[in-house]
Amino acid sequence: MRYWLVMPAAGIGRRFGAQRPKQYAPLCGRTVIEWALAPFLSDARCAGVVVALAAGDPYWSDIAPAGVMTAAGGAERSHSVRSGLAALAARAGEADWVLVHDAARPCLGRADLDRLLGELHTHPVGGLLATPAADTLKRADRDGCACETVDRGGLWRALTPQMFRYGALREALDRAHQAGHGPTDEAQAMEWRGAHPKLVAGSAANLKITSMADLALAAALLESRT
Repeated sequence: MRYWLVMPAAGIGRRFGAQRPKQYAPLCGRTVIEWALAPFLSDARCAGVVVALAAGDPYWSDIAPAGVMTAAGGAERSHSVRSGLAALAARAGEADWVLVHDAARPCLGRADLDRLLGELHTHPVGGLLATPAADTLKRADRDGCACETVDRGGLWRALTPQMFRYGALREALDRAHQAGHGPTDEAQAMEWRGAHPKLVAGSAANLKITSMADLALAAALLESRT
């Protein structure tokens, strides 16, 4: 099988609290986005990569890997992903698989990538890496106080990559945007079409960088692998 990778990387990381976006933060001798791209650039099954960048991005040219295409990023993640899909229009077939991976997830393990591809390559819809909710979940009121304990049975935390057919994902995002909706991930756009993406168990180590504390944890994880 083969697949295409789309990586939305237009965010500016307001919560990260640094001078540069979190995807360009230094991490174990590379930047976060370089680590995020690495599993795919070394995978013979990956037919091509598109990274959606913010307008005037001053950092990408310093680390851009050879052969990686770019597209104009949007204000929201879903617009960046749609732009990345448009950049593949002349190359990808309607039934080709597309993986979407966060630029701020630098710790994707090869075993998780292999499991995702192995479980979904014959699936009629596609799906995503996810982990079952393990903590007790609380619902907060307007004052930030716990008002309800939520049953965590059947609840999962969505991770990336998320994997869907090129044509189906493009159509799902187009329908969502035309309806004035902004899906928070690709699976939600597919769900709005009536599809049921498969949840593939992934490692909690596939964390998303949102704070300096996450960056330190990612560094520990990557160092432990080497």
